[in-house]
Amino acid sequence: MRKLIPFVLCCLLFSFSLWSQTAVIQGIILDENLQPVSGATISWKTNGVASNNNGFYQLELPANREIELTVAHIGFKNVIFKTFLRAGEILEFNPVLSSRVEQIGEVVLRERREEFSGITTIDPETIRSLPGANAGVENLLKTLPGVSSNNELSTQYSVRGGNYDENLVYVNGIEVYRPFLIRSGQQEGLSFVNPDLIRNVHFSAGGFQAKYGDKLSSVLDISYRRPVDFKASLDASLLGVSLAAEGVSKNEKFSVLAGIRYRDNSLLVKARETETNFEPLFADAQINLINRFSSRFEVSFLGNASLNDYSSKPLTRQTNFGTLQDPRALIIHYTGREEDVFETLFGAVKASYKINKNFTAHLMTSAYHTREKEYYDIIAQYRLGEVNMNIGEKDFGKVEFSEGVGEQLTHARNKLDALILNIKHTGNVNIKDHNLNYGIKYTNEDIRDRIREYEIIDSAGFALRPPLPNFKNNQPYEPFDAPLEPFISIRGFNETQIDRFQTHLQWSHRRDMNDNELWFNAGIRSHTWIVSSEEYSAEPKTVISPRLQFAFKPDWKADLLFRLAGGIYHQPPFYRELRSHSGSLNPEVEAQQALHLVLGNEFSFKTFERPFKLTSEIYYKDMDHVNPYTLENVRIRYAAENNAEAYAYGLDLRLNGEFVPGTESWLSFGYLKTEENINGKGFIARPTDQRLKFGLLFQDYVPTMQNLRMYLNLVYNTGLPGGSPAYADPYLYQSRLPDYKRADLGLFYLVKSDRSREDFLRGFREVSIGLEIFNIFDTQNSITNTFVRDVYTKTQYAVPNYLTPRIYNLRIGFKL
Repeated sequence: MRKLIPFVLCCLLFSFSLWSQTAVIQGIILDENLQPVSGATISWKTNGVASNNNGFYQLELPANREIELTVAHIGFKNVIFKTFLRAGEILEFNPVLSSRVEQIGEVVLRERREEFSGITTIDPETIRSLPGANAGVENLLKTLPGVSSNNELSTQYSVRGGNYDENLVYVNGIEVYRPFLIRSGQQEGLSFVNPDLIRNVHFSAGGFQAKYGDKLSSVLDISYRRPVDFKASLDASLLGVSLAAEGVSKNEKFSVLAGIRYRDNSLLVKARETETNFEPLFADAQINLINRFSSRFEVSFLGNASLNDYSSKPLTRQTNFGTLQDPRALIIHYTGREEDVFETLFGAVKASYKINKNFTAHLMTSAYHTREKEYYDIIAQYRLGEVNMNIGEKDFGKVEFSEGVGEQLTHARNKLDALILNIKHTGNVNIKDHNLNYGIKYTNEDIRDRIREYEIIDSAGFALRPPLPNFKNNQPYEPFDAPLEPFISIRGFNETQIDRFQTHLQWSHRRDMNDNELWFNAGIRSHTWIVSSEEYSAEPKTVISPRLQFAFKPDWKADLLFRLAGGIYHQPPFYRELRSHSGSLNPEVEAQQALHLVLGNEFSFKTFERPFKLTSEIYYKDMDHVNPYTLENVRIRYAAENNAEAYAYGLDLRLNGEFVPGTESWLSFGYLKTEENINGKGFIARPTDQRLKFGLLFQDYVPTMQNLRMYLNLVYNTGLPGGSPAYADPYLYQSRLPDYKRADLGLFYLVKSDRSREDFLRGFREVSIGLEIFNIFDTQNSITNTFVRDVYTKTQYAVPNYLTPRIYNLRIGFKL
């Protein structure tokens, strides 16, 4: 439990509130399509309020008495419900209005399962509106505390010191995967999750429940919409087009939800320092079918087909770096091209049967097939030297003295074919205030991988050999006449199968004790896996993961909620964690293990008559059997050995609420420290040691012109470790990249927000136009370093690889 004592001292808990004999009910009034309804009234007796243009309402009620409320709007049936609130309590209730049937119900307490379990709930409409070079769920996650990414071209993110492989992603309860071979964010194209289809988004940054799988860092749990009527939308911009449609049969038993997306990253890539002929094709199609055979039995299908075709022919690059006193520049002329193709197919069938009112069973099967190839042959001829900084001279900004001249040849012929099959049964049992959730899952992973990579470096006419003990070399001062050896050479051919058996059982219970609310969750997981191929068959390995959560909401004047979560979390190796730097496979790699401890607090309060919530969490992770890795852009390469130990601790704060009435915004702060000890050599920073993080999501509108909206997405991260050159000892390279600072701005105007207009737009439910400005301050961020060697002085220069500059994007949207 090293470092735990000073870490606990960072804990800050919040209390104080004014005593009140009234309570507040608030929320957003929605229609059947989960869209806000403006002008709806929520009232009791003679008191009431109307929802604003965003569907938001807030009503003060007498405390400690039963109140019957009515929600009404012309064109919809009334919602009538009863509630009983204590003094000072704030109840959030989001009624859904229907045009079909009268709705009568009784609400006594808000469902607090997400708050109790530490899950962050994200508004899907905010996801669709938030500006970003890679718009979607992941773009919004990066504004949350504990979530970091220093690459706007990538949808990958790290959570509390973990890497990109340590995050679970579920869609409709089904685990989804991403391609294996992608090296760079600009090759990714599209995330699996289609933001146009989303209904609910839940995210947990650590200490999650046993019903979720075996990963070390986080869970992103997404549900797609269930259609109730025909709807369609089109969103087009300079970066691509997305089309979504949904509908339901006349008997309302069969529904279809589908989306098609096309993305072209040329606008982003061609604005970078490397001039290139870039021909991308990123496209996918998703469909979700639901058939309700009866009120107790339904079957659904989720399918996805994705194509990422990345073709690049780099031409030239000039990177200026160094200082004003010692300016440097790297100039590169390229020959050759890169061709990468990632084709994936995913299909899942889910059957749900409600055996009785307390017991629901699910059976899920899924298949994921990916075919990937990565081919490139690129010759880079470079000059490294001093820059002329004399303003007014004709050679200003050019390299006038070359310290290093050389050439680099990179070659790859990598192909991978993977088929992952799953079958899973889960059940959910409710017995009074007790809930039992269980599951059993079998997975078969069949992977065929061929890797052929090499790199040859020539500097000033001398071929550089790998700096290994048996390759001693004192060029150019002493001749070296041994056969030519690539500086880097990776070769391997692996046909591997991994069989996995997983089970879980968890119990949760909520109870009242002297007007205080208590919530318990306890669970346990088991995971057994076997790695085999034609050449070997490893012994089965098993890990057991107990997990526990506790939440307490005291009956105080202040609205406070306390949470404690912990457990033993394992990450059994996936194929990529078994493959070493040389391309060979180590089937004996064990599961990485982490002890999670999370202490959290939520404080809800009102300021300026608007609701706010301050969420704070402190966490500690003690890790052993760690598999060290290097991080290059988004490619992770593991040592394929459990030869390290590590720890991570930090503090996350998030203040969210209505900074502007009727809109939700938030400000987040995170402090993190994570280090690892490799082979007992001492602790050094891990590649994801993101020490400080600030995030801001801000929404605003013009009071006199509420159809004009503004969205601001701002992230500040301190610099990550800058990595090390090939074959280098990471203990000798502990410098950091510059801080990552980025602000994206979106301005949108709703040309039409209802069907009342009688012009050529009358067929549309909503029409919007917008302007997005990415990186509005034109900050020069970098993602990695390129290490260039001066053969004479044997000095290695870390040349930054810069990300995208300021870019403008136009968007237009239509909704039927």
